[in-house]
Amino acid sequence: MLREGEVLQVAVHDSTEDYSSWLLPAVGKVLAAGGLGMRDVDAYAVAAGPGTFTGLRVGLTTVKAWSEVYGKRVAAVSRLEALAVQATDGKPFVAAFADAQRGQVFGAVYQRNGAGFARVGEEMVIAPGKFVETAAELAMGGPMAWVSPDAAQMLAEAAWKDREKRGERIQSVSSVLAPMIGKIGLDQLAAGQCVDALTLDANYVRRSDAEIFWKGGAAHGR
Repeated sequence: MLREGEVLQVAVHDSTEDYSSWLLPAVGKVLAAGGLGMRDVDAYAVAAGPGTFTGLRVGLTTVKAWSEVYGKRVAAVSRLEALAVQATDGKPFVAAFADAQRGQVFGAVYQRNGAGFARVGEEMVIAPGKFVETAAELAMGGPMAWVSPDAAQMLAEAAWKDREKRGERIQSVSSVLAPMIGKIGLDQLAAGQCVDALTLDANYVRRSDAEIFWKGGAAHGR
């Protein structure tokens, strides 16, 4: 929960409880701690991906419902941008990545744009070594900052070792992204960049297992 850009309360999902059953009680506790109710919230900021299918679906569905019931605006924020804004290295380009399982990472490259960041290219799900190569191409070979909550995914890659020889390092950043998502969301809303419940959607980047298995089964059935 933020007020005028200041983080007032954060609830961290640090248990094995299903996210779907944890979310609403956690929101209630955060609002109660600030002496607020749902009708006092002016707008919502939500992670739109990339990430796990279940986590994104639960979060987005909940915010869609709130937006419809209370008629409030929504800012859809990239999880990777919320990682990138944590970079403390002042290099002009920032490569942000996170573990995507199956030997892949979610990744994107950002260029500093005044006080903010502009994404260069698309968000991707890709092999770690290939992400290093692609990120270097997007940054046109220039110096880069690297940020991730999952740095170990990259350290053994030959492509990364070449970047290390250039003096580059991976900054380990927090996986608790709610404060950054909230701040980016505030900036988006101030700039008039908002979505409504109908247009709010997830950027999964990768197809779900169900879709992959269904299409695979359909292909074999021909």
